Amino acid sequence: MVINMKSTKYNKVADRHKPFENRIYNAFVAFISGGVVGFLGELLIEVFCKWIQLSRSDAGMLMILIFIFLASLGTGLGFFDKLVTKFKCGLIIPITGFAHSMTSSAMDYRKEGLVYGIGSNMFKLAGTVIVYGIVSSWFFGLLRYLIGGGA
Repeated sequence: MVINMKSTKYNKVADRHKPFENRIYNAFVAFISGGVVGFLGELLIEVFCKWIQLSRSDAGMLMILIFIFLASLGTGLGFFDKLVTKFKCGLIIPITGFAHSMTSSAMDYRKEGLVYGIGSNMFKLAGTVIVYGIVSSWFFGLLRYLIGGGA
């Protein structure tokens, strides 16, 4: 049996059951948690520079590798999504969000094999990020060149 419901009536029912989202609170939590993640990243870089005597660029690369590993490990163990739910977008800085999307895609399709499962599905979300990152960097590089930014 199909029940016909007018869209206005449906929207009223749906709005009553939609959870309330406090955007100001979410922005504040994302700002604070993103700041803490950025602080931890900078702290790792400083530790690597001072104690291990790495150059700043090498220390930055090592910090990024640690963040990628931790995000992938957290995704694999199942607690990264819970942390993102709690700390909002501040936890998904570009590198950890990218690692999370690739790891979760690989985990979702691992039963289909290495090629048809993991290999073909790992870049579903990450591929979009790569494509638009490359296209936008090319466009802004060209724009900078035309404006006179030079090499």
